[in-house]
Amino acid sequence: MHGLPISSRDMNRMSRTLWLLAVGTAVWGCGARDEPDVGARMTLQLTSSAFAEGQTIPAKYTADGENLSPPLTWSAPPAGTASHALICDDPDAPRGTWVHWVIFNLPGDLRELKEGVSAAGALPKDARQGKNDFGNVGYGGPAPPSGKPHRYFFKLYAVDTQLELPAGATKDQVVTAIKGHALAEGRLVGKYQR
Repeated sequence: MHGLPISSRDMNRMSRTLWLLAVGTAVWGCGARDEPDVGARMTLQLTSSAFAEGQTIPAKYTADGENLSPPLTWSAPPAGTASHALICDDPDAPRGTWVHWVIFNLPGDLRELKEGVSAAGALPKDARQGKNDFGNVGYGGPAPPSGKPHRYFFKLYAVDTQLELPAGATKDQVVTAIKGHALAEGRLVGKYQR
């Protein structure tokens, strides 16, 4: 069996294609590390009345404004949901992904978080807030260095159990605890720049 002759021009095209595939795979792989796979099988619709998907987060919800957590609402989770967990982080931060908010054990029948969830205020039954990368418990709004816009990922997980974690738990601890227990997840991305 004889192969077809391949010109040097065709070889160059094939080399470029393979290079692009390799780069694309590497880039996709990097993004995957920012979005941990927790095994969720369904999708939740997560929205905010303050900003639409991919749009600018108003200054009121940032460190340049009142630093309030934005209002969030979500669709009904699947049967068996015992709690929800929410993580907000910025994968564009100069030193790697920066965590802005961790909140977990939100009741399974809850469908919204009002604006301005306070670190010191009352939370829905059994809910707890984790530590952000500013070193505080609760929400810490966008505070990027000046330059290009940063993306802020609000990720909501429907979980089939209550997490046995203390207040002040880290994002990594919450992600580890929900692996294998996430029934559904939703995502909302906002942008902010200085």
